[in-house]
Amino acid sequence: MLTVTSVNVNGLRAAAKKGYLGWLAGAQADVVCLQEVRAEEDQLPDEVRAPGGWHAVYAPAAARGRAGVALLTRRAPEAVRVGFGTAEFDGAGRYLEADLPGVTVASLYLPSGEVGTERQAEKERFMAAFLPYLTDLRRRAAAGGREVLVCGDWNIAHREADLKNWRANRGSSGFLPEERAWLTRAFDPADGGYRDVVRSLYPADEYGPYTWWSYRGRAFDNDTGWRIDYHVATPGLADRALKAEVERAPSHPERWSDHAPVTVVYDL
Repeated sequence: MLTVTSVNVNGLRAAAKKGYLGWLAGAQADVVCLQEVRAEEDQLPDEVRAPGGWHAVYAPAAARGRAGVALLTRRAPEAVRVGFGTAEFDGAGRYLEADLPGVTVASLYLPSGEVGTERQAEKERFMAAFLPYLTDLRRRAAAGGREVLVCGDWNIAHREADLKNWRANRGSSGFLPEERAWLTRAFDPADGGYRDVVRSLYPADEYGPYTWWSYRGRAFDNDTGWRIDYHVATPGLADRALKAEVERAPSHPERWSDHAPVTVVYDL
């Protein structure tokens, strides 16, 4: 079995003070993908930077205090790569991948965007560059008899079932028609060729399971969330997914991030 968890920690130093380390100590995962680390390695306490029993690799952003992704693996990776060959984003702390036996696992933090701003333009440039890379990665992996799993905060709710208030967010970044169409391409067998693993295990018309809730108002208590954190896998690996769980905190005060960990067990 291969158990993989992905979570946007919303600042690893802050998460560590709120309960992340306790959660990690009890995690049954073989791989943990982190996003929005927002710290250089030398800014992290030893127990956070290099937790016992894990091999940790980081891809911080060149702009300190922003973005940042990491991978924790129980066994040492065979190889590690930062970025996807695009000058604008390779130092942005947005993408990190590692080779494990038979599978390449990646941690992704896709830009969040904001309609009508440079942030949205940045998101669009990232998407335009990233999909061809994903497609090529799948093809190269297949040629080598490997599978691919890209976990992380994709910052797009693909379908109406992926956010509670979809009608009110039709003009919002994260649910724009062009963003959703881009994700559809990633999941199209004739294009990107990947699968949305969690959705494949849940009915297509079933709302949720949500993975992010705003800290504002009572979004968490009312389960007014978005499903924007995904396990995106090549078909061979997606077919081996046995179960998926969004580890939603029991209560608002027990949250250590505005996102919840998403865990999937694969039968390898």
